[in-house]
Amino acid sequence: MKTIFITGCSSGIGLISAIALKKRGYRVIASCRKKSDQQKLIEQGFETVLLDLDNPDSVHLAAKEVLTMTGGQLYALFNNAGFGVYGRLATISREQLESQFSTNFFGVHQLTQLLLPAMLAENEGRIIQTSSIVGIVATPGRGAYSASKYALESWSDVLRLELANTNIKVSLIEPGPLKTYFSDNVNQIEKENIVKNPPIAKRFTLAPEAVLPYLFHALEHRTPKIRYRVTKVTKIAAIAKRLLPDRLMDRILKNK
Repeated sequence: MKTIFITGCSSGIGLISAIALKKRGYRVIASCRKKSDQQKLIEQGFETVLLDLDNPDSVHLAAKEVLTMTGGQLYALFNNAGFGVYGRLATISREQLESQFSTNFFGVHQLTQLLLPAMLAENEGRIIQTSSIVGIVATPGRGAYSASKYALESWSDVLRLELANTNIKVSLIEPGPLKTYFSDNVNQIEKENIVKNPPIAKRFTLAPEAVLPYLFHALEHRTPKIRYRVTKVTKIAAIAKRLLPDRLMDRILKNK
């Protein structure tokens, strides 16, 4: 039985993935930040670890617990946890930006760094990141969140190259609009100027289960893809980013 450690399992992609992979025969270790959410996961039959990616001590302790629970044998790490800080860049303080990066990027780096040796020892493993459409195209009001995802994208590219001579594969899952609680939990800096998804996004919004086929492929295919673009919006954005001039993209995105 292969073991996967998933972060951010209180709801959304993390919870859906944990449930589906457990049914698929994986040993799932699910993490969350709050004890109340941990209790809910335990009641659903999951092995759990408390993890606050914004706290280096918490990351270190969680990694140690996972390695102890697995006897140092971990097949996959799904770096899914994260949150968004929304607001115009001019309104976001250094501390708020640091908090955004601490959870979405620095914590991911630290956790992966601590767990990677177990995969290297077996010369086998999968590291999968939850990125975002704003890791491809940046839009007004989402600059802090977008910057953290851009960083995750480039970091993942380098990690993949550095592990090229091993049997450890690195993949990114890039969702677009999904029906999760992510937007409800966004830290909106400008209360009088709330950042919302454009109305047209509703027509392309999918359930979080849409991620599952891509996740299964990333975990189980002999040659997983580097990037999995989940929604039509994400696929179109990636093509447009590659083909259209920057100034035309600016005109398209400036009012989004």
